[in-house]
Amino acid sequence: MARAPFCGIGEAVTVLEVIQRSTDFLAKKGVDSPRLQIELLLAHALKIPRLNLYLNFARPLSETEIDAVRQMVKRRGHREPLQHITGSTSFCGLELKVTPAVLVPRPETELLAERAWKFLNERAGQSGPVTALDFGTGSGCLAVALAVNAPAVRFRAVDVSEAALEVARENAAAHHLSDRIQFGCGNGFDALPGGARFDLIVSNPPYIPSREIETLQPEVRDFDPRLALDGGEDGLGFYRALASKAKSFLRPEGKLMLEFGDGQEERIRTLFEDHTWTIESVECDHSGRPRIIVARPSGF
Repeated sequence: MARAPFCGIGEAVTVLEVIQRSTDFLAKKGVDSPRLQIELLLAHALKIPRLNLYLNFARPLSETEIDAVRQMVKRRGHREPLQHITGSTSFCGLELKVTPAVLVPRPETELLAERAWKFLNERAGQSGPVTALDFGTGSGCLAVALAVNAPAVRFRAVDVSEAALEVARENAAAHHLSDRIQFGCGNGFDALPGGARFDLIVSNPPYIPSREIETLQPEVRDFDPRLALDGGEDGLGFYRALASKAKSFLRPEGKLMLEFGDGQEERIRTLFEDHTWTIESVECDHSGRPRIIVARPSGF
């Protein structure tokens, strides 16, 4: 069993020694990119930019700093996500709070955000007031990023988890967006007021098949909320709800933009086409995998 780094050491421990010992410890625990992980944890503990660590390799840590770093490294060694330990993550260049109540935002979802705010800004330049719905907002990452980057648009964001919405509200407030994002708790479209219509519905719904959750990395399987992962038996449960109901909440020429999982493109395409949607595009992530679907109701 890997021993916790710098345990029982009486002499001063430098920044470089902490990085070296902790990198070895995290590697033995199976953590990906262990050097980067300890650098991010150490920078957080010392309250300095990560690159400044390289200017301070010989700096000794105080006992208080050592204790703080030791606890964080132990937690990471237990495969708790880095973002839970630091309490935040970066999404589209924005610092967002995360807790165990929300899915840690993924880099792939930034592509969905960028595609969505481009459409919203084009729409805002062509018509009257523009509104968008973040369906299953979680941490609020999509709603917040879209509101920052599409300043003429107003948003609603819904989630079934009140604990997640508390985090989302905090993120909106931190970026001075509380007056432009209205939050609602409830089961999908049931959380909306009667007559609500949107120019865009955007969502990163749960898409992992139930039986596959136990095969995921411990950081995901053991720490992300199951509600944010479990897409039902085949992973498509939420897409069926969106395919059958979302049209009633779109304005003319409105669009639906969704993230989806590996190997799901053809089934999702068929599902939406069977519900009389027109697939405008399927876009790939940075790895070249199909990841985002853009659709509109047929006939618009």
